[in-house]
Amino acid sequence: MRRRDFITLLAGAVVAWPLATRAQEPGRTYRIGMLMPFPREAPYTLRFLDELRRHGFIEGQNLTIEYRDFGPRGDLVFEYAKDLVNRQVDVINCGGGVAVRAAQKATKTIPIVGAADDMVAEGLVASMARPGQNTTGISIFATELNGKRQDILIEALPGLRSMATLADSDTTTDVALRALQETARAHGVELSIHRVAKGEEIAAAVDVAHASGATALNVLASAMLYSNHQIIMEKAAALRMPAIYQWPEMAEEGGFAAYGPRLAQLPDMTAREAVNLLHGAKPADLPIEQPTKFELVINLKTAKALGVTVPPTLLARADEVIE
Repeated sequence: MRRRDFITLLAGAVVAWPLATRAQEPGRTYRIGMLMPFPREAPYTLRFLDELRRHGFIEGQNLTIEYRDFGPRGDLVFEYAKDLVNRQVDVINCGGGVAVRAAQKATKTIPIVGAADDMVAEGLVASMARPGQNTTGISIFATELNGKRQDILIEALPGLRSMATLADSDTTTDVALRALQETARAHGVELSIHRVAKGEEIAAAVDVAHASGATALNVLASAMLYSNHQIIMEKAAALRMPAIYQWPEMAEEGGFAAYGPRLAQLPDMTAREAVNLLHGAKPADLPIEQPTKFELVINLKTAKALGVTVPPTLLARADEVIE
């Protein structure tokens, strides 16, 4: 399937849920708990707060943010979720399936809005149209996009014979990983799978991949892997392994290539869901949303440093080429 055909298909799949119009209660201070794999000063958080401000929820006036960054300590994510529940927040905003699952374990009543790789496949909601219980949010087509990124990387590196996949063991299923191996084999490429459960395991996993003969790396969708993407980029550069990433912004930061929705889309979408929940909407009645725009970004500066010549046909399809 061509990239733009894929975008068109997805664009027709979702109708944005309208914002509730009920005004804030006078004199009330609303509380949002944020359970995220990155620091509070990250662009996601700043944009999320900007979008809330546009709808009248202003931190320091009628809004309090309880922020918990589980990136450095993934083993504490459930403890952080319980802490947010104990602080009686009105809504919990979660980054990644691990955070959503921790919040669901901590509360069956506080509304949860999360962004995850595949909300249905991960068992976080019952269906896209009717999520059920106390959770709604954003699903980002991780399985489909992980495969598309693999195809792009193979196309970018003619003659590629051995590549590696870096996968979050808490996010990507064995079935999805086997499918990636079968697809790679159909292209004449041997794919090795390297699972990690925490950031401390990443550098060693990439070293093992390189030592096994892999000459390229597909970094699969994962909140944990994103929160450690600088480690991955530095290691890939040191080993001269072209790597493709989940978010276009990661190629702009120096990665070889990236394909997917912009990370900047997600805070706008989750903030709108949060506003609906603060206005009294039930999570079970808010359909799961999905990004509808996907971008391919190729960093030619990085490609040159790696000694890679990207085929002109692929460059012509890119949404952005960084010279």
